[in-house]
Amino acid sequence: MRASLEVADIFRAAGGSFRAAHAGHLSLDHLKVMSAIENCRTAALGGHVEGCEDCGHVRIAYNSCRNRHCPKCQGTAAREWLAAREADLLPVGYFHVVFTLPAQVSDIAWQNKALVYDLLFRAASETMMTIAADPRHLGARIGITAVLHTWGSAMTHHPHVHMIVPGGGISHDGARWIASRPAFLLPVGVLGKLFRRLFLTRLIELHHSGRLAFFGGQAGLSDRQAFLRHLAPVRKMRWVVYAKPPFAGPKAVLAYLSRYTHRVAISNRRLLSIDEAGVSFRYKDYRRIGPERQQVMTLEPHEFIRRFLLHVLPRGFHRIRHYGLLASSTRKASIDRARELLAAPPPLEPSDPEEPSDSRPPCPCCGGRMIIIETLGRWMQPRAPPQKTASTGNTLP
Repeated sequence: MRASLEVADIFRAAGGSFRAAHAGHLSLDHLKVMSAIENCRTAALGGHVEGCEDCGHVRIAYNSCRNRHCPKCQGTAAREWLAAREADLLPVGYFHVVFTLPAQVSDIAWQNKALVYDLLFRAASETMMTIAADPRHLGARIGITAVLHTWGSAMTHHPHVHMIVPGGGISHDGARWIASRPAFLLPVGVLGKLFRRLFLTRLIELHHSGRLAFFGGQAGLSDRQAFLRHLAPVRKMRWVVYAKPPFAGPKAVLAYLSRYTHRVAISNRRLLSIDEAGVSFRYKDYRRIGPERQQVMTLEPHEFIRRFLLHVLPRGFHRIRHYGLLASSTRKASIDRARELLAAPPPLEPSDPEEPSDSRPPCPCCGGRMIIIETLGRWMQPRAPPQKTASTGNTLP
């Protein structure tokens, strides 16, 4: 069911004036994302006309933009990704670990997305793998699925990595499975210190090699001494690494992943209204406790669009990555070995259906099967309302 208000509606209403007001300051990626969301599931992208084989009900289905930043296009992508990952689940508890960048570093990340986001992934994964391999902690090789989020609940820039980690790993000699404690994976204090050291050391190396760019109010950070002074406070502060208790079984892991892997800056269901006051939406104020945590924020439409575009990722950037036992090059062999050590049965092979499944929703009138009766090119409308045959009532194009 279509939400009463969508991000696309806001872009269509205010996108033109936003482009004019920020002419020369929007990247090609930003413009492409705006255009894709505005045109998603409209005549601009073409589509087809469907008719019910039983009652003759007709509906028009326009094509989706399939842009990874579009709130309407992520459901199918998430389902397909989860189906591919289901075979990787092990019969153990899974932990949720979050690595977050402090505000002083987030500002640098916003102007150097590809480099700093990649560094966030590398530093966080290496931290987890290093501490897990230490015999004083777990002494095993673990698996990690990591997902980058760049937003807070109010769409501010807040880069952090969510990790789903099995509660244990394979010993260094490959001979046994080493399980973590039931409600404890790795010490977050130790993780935070190593994460801070790895990240800052490599960030400074990027600066010294001249690979970081600074502009606007941060242009002064191009100077080496100014950059080091900017980072001085974060060298002493505690970097937050958050670990949640384990999930209640593999099904809970899949349910969680379906909400997190393909999420965008804001979902359509959080939008409340757009009027002369601005765009109103629900958000969580994490400084509050209980029911008061749920708040409503209203932003001027241009500010809403600006915040949304903060989270457009560089082209080709992978925001879902796998490490250790789940690394793509060795995933199958590692998972098979882990199942063997856990004495777990292999996952059931999906049976091949005799006929390809019909992904089109059934007829809303009678539940019958919908078939395509006309294909529409870009910007095309149906030629005429489909007719029914007098003898059978079936729809003809």
